[in-house]
Amino acid sequence: MNDEAAATPGLNLTAPPPIVHGRPVEIADGVYVIPDGRVPLVPNIGVILGDRAALVVDAGLGPRSGAVAHQIARELAGDRPLYLTLTHFHPEHGFGAQAFYDATIIYNRTQHDEFRQKAQGYLQQFQGLSSAVAKELEGVELTDPHITYDGGADLDLGGKIVELRTWGRAHSRGDQTIFLPEERLLFTGDLVENRFYPIFPYFPPYDVDVDSQNWITVVEALQGLAPLVVVPGHGELGDAGLLATTHEYLTRLRSSVIQLAAEGRSEGEIISLLAAQLHAHYPDWDATEPWRIATGVQTFLAL
Repeated sequence: MNDEAAATPGLNLTAPPPIVHGRPVEIADGVYVIPDGRVPLVPNIGVILGDRAALVVDAGLGPRSGAVAHQIARELAGDRPLYLTLTHFHPEHGFGAQAFYDATIIYNRTQHDEFRQKAQGYLQQFQGLSSAVAKELEGVELTDPHITYDGGADLDLGGKIVELRTWGRAHSRGDQTIFLPEERLLFTGDLVENRFYPIFPYFPPYDVDVDSQNWITVVEALQGLAPLVVVPGHGELGDAGLLATTHEYLTRLRSSVIQLAAEGRSEGEIISLLAAQLHAHYPDWDATEPWRIATGVQTFLAL
């Protein structure tokens, strides 16, 4: 394992293999989600059907997951042209993109720049997480988009408008949301999770681009969309309450870190104290990856 992989937190090694395995569930007219089943490193994947074209949101960890997502999308879309977009570049969301050989791939420019800079390093990091993850990453071809945009882009799929937006640094440099204004349905990627602790990819010196302060601001902006349905990066679908819970967690973590640091507590003490407090406050959240709280603390300490 190289030094970069060694710097990456570990996974729950008893978890099922990180392969897309769900069947599509229709959550609005012509909008489907392939649920993650709460399997680590499997995202919720969207398929949005218009009269003229279809958009797939996220592609899974590697070629096998990408192939499953592509097959399901093709079954749903028929002979419609396919588009693929990613909520962000991280491997479990985008390293299955090569399977979409017949799709037009769209990123925002910041996301693409980050992908070009970091994708090879993240591939090496994730290969070091476990043999199951390394197996899913065999044969990965890092796939560039066909189209990039700045700020925002609207897709008319035929009777269905989809708004792609980027918000500045938060979970990553180029987090993208996908919003259907008529249905008021929002795909958030890892800006929001459901009963998982938020992921702060803070791995100095390899990646320190997470911006926890702006993440709070982004969530506040998403609340302004007043979505009826929220598809998180991981975990079950929900409503605007998922945004409120995420905002509460991030602001609670920020204020607690600031207070304990002002008291002269060490980083280790802060992590230990807050882990106990947060587990008590969110008893139904998955706690198998304690590094998520630790990196959140480190992120706020670095502000």
